Amino acid sequence: MKRTNAKLTDVQGVYSGPEGDLWELIMGEQIHIGGFSQSKILADLAGIGRDEKVLDLCSALGAGLRFLAKFYGARGFGLDATEKMLEKAAARTAEDGLSGQIEFKKGNVESIPWSDGFFDVVWGEDAWCYVENKDRMIAEAARVLRRGGRIAFSDWVEGPKGWSEETAARICGFMKFPYVESQKSYEEKLRKNGFSIRSSEDCTPHFASCCDLYIRMLTEQLTFDALRIIGWDMEMFKAMGGEMAFMAEKAHAGEFGRCRIVAVKD
Repeated sequence: MKRTNAKLTDVQGVYSGPEGDLWELIMGEQIHIGGFSQSKILADLAGIGRDEKVLDLCSALGAGLRFLAKFYGARGFGLDATEKMLEKAAARTAEDGLSGQIEFKKGNVESIPWSDGFFDVVWGEDAWCYVENKDRMIAEAARVLRRGGRIAFSDWVEGPKGWSEETAARICGFMKFPYVESQKSYEEKLRKNGFSIRSSEDCTPHFASCCDLYIRMLTEQLTFDALRIIGWDMEMFKAMGGEMAFMAEKAHAGEFGRCRIVAVKD
């Protein structure tokens, strides 16, 4: 697991500036692979129930919690470190009439500001790749979950065929990831912290197809919109396109991927 020099401030910069707006342009408010359909798969696997307390770690625009509140009747709690994301999340939650069902806090997922055993579910969608200390985050997730509570998440990971240090450095550098886990290493961390794995899936083929989709969207439909976001810099647009094409290539080769895991606190 190649580590880069990316820090929390780098991630905050991504989602406070034009890069965050660009990801929302191509991914929608949920800002994760597959949008609504992938959220539904994860929620069904986790068995989200009405009035269950769900903590979304790295909650971004709050769309994940709004999805769970609207379609599963969950009570949502979001934790994020980026002020701009929190402001937008609160505003959009109010617009959707869900302020009484969802609350947000600013903070670090490596030190969760809630008491032991408070939550029924800890949730995450394609965001923990930005976390510097994933061991600490998972330990904290275990702490704030009740016994029998679930952790349910998807994330971008080293692919099932593994990758070279050069590939890891290039992708993590472009995406500003401090490093990424593999599906297997996530499973090991969960077991170490008292979880039993309920479901663990390699989603790399779907991830690769979505990478292709995003490139097509940017080149065939959303070029003007993307250029506006990045200040009409065509050279930057081309360079970003090259890096996205590299990620797609590595995803199709099974070197870079995505997994989905649900586990239960023993």
